[in-house]
Amino acid sequence: MNWIHYIGILAGTLTTLAFVPQVIRVWRLKSAKDLSIWWLIIFCTGVSTWLIYGFMINDLPVILANAATIFLLILIIIAKIIYQKN
Repeated sequence: MNWIHYIGILAGTLTTLAFVPQVIRVWRLKSAKDLSIWWLIIFCTGVSTWLIYGFMINDLPVILANAATIFLLILIIIAKIIYQKN
């Protein structure tokens, strides 16, 4: 791996980790009312497109970062749906 891949790994790690506090907050407060469902859907669609792109160019940092972000987004979407009914 060259330095460009390390920058990609760092960027992917930081942008993915940025979602962790939000996931923790949503689950602790049992509320996602302040998060727009449209933002979540549009963002998840964009990240999914990045994941597809990562597979197409066979770029591991892009694949891992976007797969992890999608997982975190799905947790938030599930919480939004569950807690909206309560």
